[in-house]
Amino acid sequence: MAKVIVQHHAADYDRWHAVFTEHEAVRRQHGGTGHALFRDVQDPNLTIFVGDFETADGARAFLHDPSLQAAMAHAGVDAAPQVWIVEEAETRSY
Repeated sequence: MAKVIVQHHAADYDRWHAVFTEHEAVRRQHGGTGHALFRDVQDPNLTIFVGDFETADGARAFLHDPSLQAAMAHAGVDAAPQVWIVEEAETRSY
């Protein structure tokens, strides 16, 4: 399983979240199986998305889907995102 991690800033989290929710079908189309969202404690409009994908190829296909750029613009993303595709190496709980 691969994960896509995207950190970006939007003008308004609620507006961004509504568009993010509408875009779920596109994530699923590319093998997306779930996600977690995180917000910065000092700037709640700075968001980190961690998406689970069946394969790294599916994750790459999602990131290159033409609808993604349009969705981000519509959602009010106002800075270039930082993006990573990763595979989990270890998870531990304490």
